[in-house]
Amino acid sequence: MDRDWLIGTGLAFVAGFVDAAAFVALAGLFTAHVTGNFVLIGAELVSTSSGVVSKLCALPAFILAVAATRLIALALERRGIAPLRCLLGLEAVVLAGFGAAGVSLAPFLSADSGPAVLVGMLGVTAMGIQNATGRLALGHLAATTVMTVNVTQAVLDVTDLLRGERGGGARTRARLRRMLPAVLAFAVGALAGAFGVAAWSFWCVIVPVSVLAAVMIAPEPVQDGSGA
Repeated sequence: MDRDWLIGTGLAFVAGFVDAAAFVALAGLFTAHVTGNFVLIGAELVSTSSGVVSKLCALPAFILAVAATRLIALALERRGIAPLRCLLGLEAVVLAGFGAAGVSLAPFLSADSGPAVLVGMLGVTAMGIQNATGRLALGHLAATTVMTVNVTQAVLDVTDLLRGERGGGARTRARLRRMLPAVLAFAVGALAGAFGVAAWSFWCVIVPVSVLAAVMIAPEPVQDGSGA
């Protein structure tokens, strides 16, 4: 449970951080969940602002990242290798590339310029890898990239507990213990990402990369040898 808590909260923090930092630095581009870009595309098309190109490219980049992650995970499993650490390592490398490209190429002439689109797609790719990893290797944890479902479930669970739910109360409390840390970590990450990119530009990406490194080296649970 300690390792699960570290992974769940760490990845939620990373997603919130990267999403907020990219949103501030790249004209409102969502990297952790591409559905928000659909709404923004409509808004952009009826306004005079920029950033449409990145938002249009986000969906295919996300799809390719998820598909590639799936293929990599299958290849690792065929070789008897647990994919989680490798996939987290891949995400860390791509995320580091996102930060390095941002440091090297910023400031951007416009949100639709080639350098801006390249940097944005690296961020989307990193979050696509995290989304896929969550489904492939962390299905027992709360979602770490999109908080709407987590918040909805948490409110339902709190409501049931407050009305004195009979039976299943233990399951409800256990689910809350999974959901709430992820929601809070995402919120803290979003605040940190927004202030971080405002203060240190893309250098701030060192923070989520470091968190990913900490998650990667989290020790496996110690077996007690009892066979339980």
